[in-house]
Amino acid sequence: MLTNGLAGAILGGFQLNTVLSFYSGTPFSISADGTSLNAPGSTQRADQIKSSVAILHGVGSNPYFDTSAFAAVTTARFGTAGFDTVRGPGFANADFGLFRNFKVRERFTLQGRVEVLNASNTPHLANPNGNVSSGGFGQITSTSPGSRTTDERYMRLGFKATF
Repeated sequence: MLTNGLAGAILGGFQLNTVLSFYSGTPFSISADGTSLNAPGSTQRADQIKSSVAILHGVGSNPYFDTSAFAAVTTARFGTAGFDTVRGPGFANADFGLFRNFKVRERFTLQGRVEVLNASNTPHLANPNGNVSSGGFGQITSTSPGSRTTDERYMRLGFKATF
């Protein structure tokens, strides 16, 4: 630790804070066109034809999950897929803060701070299209709606005076 001399005066006394956050994705249901259901106001579920659904982690035109695990319903009945059986993409966030106190007089202190939220500028993806009847079934085409301080890199500088 540097406490003496010019190097200590310039480089010493900093405090680094970090917050790492890991979030799992939100669950969603696989739906289908309700035309065959003949029950106005009801939501149709797709048929799940595989016992498990592989998560492929694709983005854009590459599907996020194995779309062949589901099929459209063609008869007048509800589909076999359960509610909220597939989980969307999760994300991680890294926030950093660097602080330093400067003693000006005996009872007067300044604090300088730099904070960086979402330091890696990682996008937080929305759930994929969950309608088996859609042309974009299984595709992620947008980011999740959120706030500016969590969804994009955000830097702020600040000073505080205590006396």
